[in-house]
Amino acid sequence: MSRDYSSDWGRPESDDLRVQGPVIRRHPQVPSVTTDQQLLESGAEEDWTHSDPWRVLRIQSEFVEGFDTLAELGPAITIFGSARTSEDHPMYEAARRLGRMFAERGYAVITGGGPGTMAAANRGAAEAGGVSVGLGIELPFEASLNPWVNLGINFRYFFARKMMFLKYAQGFVVLPGGYGTFDELFESLTLVQTGKMTVAPVALLGVSYWQGLLDWLAGATLGAGYIGPLDLDMFITSDDLSEIVDHVTGGSR
Repeated sequence: MSRDYSSDWGRPESDDLRVQGPVIRRHPQVPSVTTDQQLLESGAEEDWTHSDPWRVLRIQSEFVEGFDTLAELGPAITIFGSARTSEDHPMYEAARRLGRMFAERGYAVITGGGPGTMAAANRGAAEAGGVSVGLGIELPFEASLNPWVNLGINFRYFFARKMMFLKYAQGFVVLPGGYGTFDELFESLTLVQTGKMTVAPVALLGVSYWQGLLDWLAGATLGAGYIGPLDLDMFITSDDLSEIVDHVTGGSR
């Protein structure tokens, strides 16, 4: 059974639109698979010795485009969270306030450029006159960057996009979300844990939402020796927006 993704990204599937990096396609130009699917698919009939080396050039171009666009961005904070957060949800308003608070302190706000939490954070930053960055990704159900982005890049490959989330941010705020948000959270923590990022404060907003995960980490994961006690000190969890902002900016104003 095919899944209806319209609720995920706020557009009906009948629009039949696909964003591929800088390219926008509409029916009948929409391909049946995404670029990442083509890259990761095993058992394809194509001769990889001819296709994959050339694909490297496209990957290289995404890194070059990202580096060139964001090199002079200045101090920035990346905000992660769900695309499914509705505008009447308290977390939407919290993300909007966070975006505004960071912009008022002179920080650019980086998100995935989609709807929900991402749009809210971009909106807050844009309304405060700040730099509102959206890093979009080609997905079967994605339409385009949200209208609050004033500096945007569309990517084909998740790994190139993730590099830009991490490279240009001085801190990370994680709001409630699903698999994608968990992936972004744990990738950030892994890079801190392994010393790949030396200065990267992480803050989780929403104590009640994250408490189950924190209990599991402190119980089963720490208890089995899979992480150490100091690994639980790599982030804070709070419902206080000012505390969140102070933590990831080092209290700078």
